[in-house]
Amino acid sequence: MDPREIIAAVQVNIPFRMLEEGLLQTFLHQGLNPEIGLDGETLDNLDTGAFRRAVEAFRDAGRTITLHSPFLDLSPGSLDPAVRRVTRTRLEQTLRLVPAANPLTVVCHTGWDHRRYLEIKSRWLEESWKMWEWFAGALRDAGTRLMLENVYERSPREFLEIYGPIRESGAGFCLDTGHQSAFGEADLEEWVSVLGREVGQLHLHDNHGQRDEHLAPGQGDVDFRMLFRELGELAPVRPVVTLEPHKEEDLWKALEFLARTNPWQSPSGTGGRP
Repeated sequence: MDPREIIAAVQVNIPFRMLEEGLLQTFLHQGLNPEIGLDGETLDNLDTGAFRRAVEAFRDAGRTITLHSPFLDLSPGSLDPAVRRVTRTRLEQTLRLVPAANPLTVVCHTGWDHRRYLEIKSRWLEESWKMWEWFAGALRDAGTRLMLENVYERSPREFLEIYGPIRESGAGFCLDTGHQSAFGEADLEEWVSVLGREVGQLHLHDNHGQRDEHLAPGQGDVDFRMLFRELGELAPVRPVVTLEPHKEEDLWKALEFLARTNPWQSPSGTGGRP
């Protein structure tokens, strides 16, 4: 597969502050579609005019955009009302950017961590469901879709406890291969077997199963060929695909790997937006 076709078919994560610091023109010149990362400090100090100009430049160049909402220190299921208010504030700030960005999706972490919340699980889940039902509905009304991403969930069934009750609100599943490898206890094949039909987005990066290294696909132990093969049979439409390199060299390695493996060659894996 031509690497230029891959570039046109994937998103590449980039914090908005790095676009402001000079990478906007680089992304435009290289033909990259951004997944714009947002954090609390960025949102509190955002130059909305600069944000609007950046997303307009991408749209004028025919690029697609996805957004990644803040996640550090947030807990949508917290039993502390003040923490829930901060979490909702960050989501509201993200929501206000949706009309300008017109993103394909907005990705959020669930905030679940069994090591911290297992003893208050039922109450944490109830608060979490309320938060995500509201946000998924608000994004749906704004013309886009919430994608909930696995991070510390140990198995697909643990993820389903959070995700399952809010599917009817329009939420989808973002399968993060690096998080599954580094933090999950069930293997990737089980995740695909249980949730493959729910996958609306992929975050593709690799590691050796010990920590979240953000290597290019093919540089670690994740079985991407199995993933692409099985999703090609299960996924009703082609998922949105995001590459998450932390070094520029890993971006080009990732694109070369996808060009070699051609993850969209299966006819049943086509039909949706990239």
